[in-house]
Amino acid sequence: MRFYTIKDYHAAILAGETSCIQAVNFFLEQINQQSHLNSFLEVYAQEAMQRAVELDQLKAAGKPMGKLHGVVIGIKDVLCYDGHKVTAASKILENYTAVYSATAVQKLLDQGAIIIGRQNCDEFAMGSSNENSAYGPVKNALDNARVPGGSSGGSAVAIQANLCMISIGSDTGGSVRQPADFCGVVGLKPSYGRISRYGLIAYASSFDQIGIFSHTVTDAALVLEVIAGEDNFDSTVSTKGVPAYSSLVEAKNGSPKKVAYFKQTLSHPGLDPEIKTQTQSFLNLLEAKGYTVEAIDFSLLEYLVPTYYVLTTAEASSNLSRFDGIKFGHRTKDNIQDLTDLYKKSRTEGFGEEVKRRILLGTFVLSAGYFDAYFTKAQQVRRKLVDLTNNLFTSYDILVSPTVPSPAFKLGENNHSATEMFLADIYTVYANLVGIPAISVPLFKHSNGMPFGLQVMSASFNETGLLQFSNEIMQSK
Repeated sequence: MRFYTIKDYHAAILAGETSCIQAVNFFLEQINQQSHLNSFLEVYAQEAMQRAVELDQLKAAGKPMGKLHGVVIGIKDVLCYDGHKVTAASKILENYTAVYSATAVQKLLDQGAIIIGRQNCDEFAMGSSNENSAYGPVKNALDNARVPGGSSGGSAVAIQANLCMISIGSDTGGSVRQPADFCGVVGLKPSYGRISRYGLIAYASSFDQIGIFSHTVTDAALVLEVIAGEDNFDSTVSTKGVPAYSSLVEAKNGSPKKVAYFKQTLSHPGLDPEIKTQTQSFLNLLEAKGYTVEAIDFSLLEYLVPTYYVLTTAEASSNLSRFDGIKFGHRTKDNIQDLTDLYKKSRTEGFGEEVKRRILLGTFVLSAGYFDAYFTKAQQVRRKLVDLTNNLFTSYDILVSPTVPSPAFKLGENNHSATEMFLADIYTVYANLVGIPAISVPLFKHSNGMPFGLQVMSASFNETGLLQFSNEIMQSK
């Protein structure tokens, strides 16, 4: 497939230079050739081909094409797709089949998308390396000895290795942006409430957001335009109208010009020196091009990760209590007569180590003796962060930072320390804590050969400005 963007692909279809059948054949071949990456848990080969045939027939009959006509898409294994397995990469949901489709998935289908398979991820979207999957780790396509990032590692690698045109992931604390950074692709997390979460298996409900992986910002803008918007099945989704992101993304008028960055993000001792140097050089370049670029003080940086993990584990312990082996999912085969023992045994066998760790942490911070000391205090910090953010975006259009403190690390390298793995989220959790949109734009290359990106953030529901700025800097790199 020589088509880099959806626009190019559609132009070729209209000109008769390619077809949906050819596209599906190409991607099925790619997935088969690169199966060692473990990006896909299941490939819907026959179904995707049948869908391609139907779409080509519609085109031949002169019917109008949907916005995503024939676009080949992979979905993370936390999104429900009616009649298909969804396991959250966990043994506790092994062989579970979805009985309805997530709103985002249905919107993709309604606009002519072809869903080619479900993609590997960290179990219940908990992890930063995609090593926590019950079905084995995903490998970075550029260096198979390195992680792809997580939790949406399979989705990021699928774009990196050209296994599909678009991937749909989820982002609770960086799970789209961090793997996008490690894999050198675009990873967009919209504002909280911009996309319906109906049909997304919950990790932490006040943080979770469906996100998009693509090769270009323009493709991400088009997919966002399709899947955003209100939904009667999700009371937390915004009722704001959905702008025509796909046509606005390349507009120069009104494009953001005032850029801020937190000085502590670039002076943090955990930041890789090369990432610091290249990020600073890029900020200098923006200034030379006429952008206003200012460093601002941010004293709460060290509180971000603790606040995030207190709140998300608390929500996870509540959300995951439904997986008990009674109505669906894994149930122990041991002969147990006591209901409590049945719960314990089934959950012990079904959940992986990282999920157990976070459930225990969450149960602890919600317990009677510690609720005020941890959970209430974390909520207070979150409120301070929201106020600070609202104030910041009265003076600036865009906030930038490194996406992660280091490039992709080796498989197994950080497994000895949960704390070390948690601290890798220092730059990404902020956007989830305050609900603003954020994107990782692939701009740089490390001396070790691995890519890394710049994280761009904007005010809540200002995806238009975020996408315009990101598209400009990606084109000018």
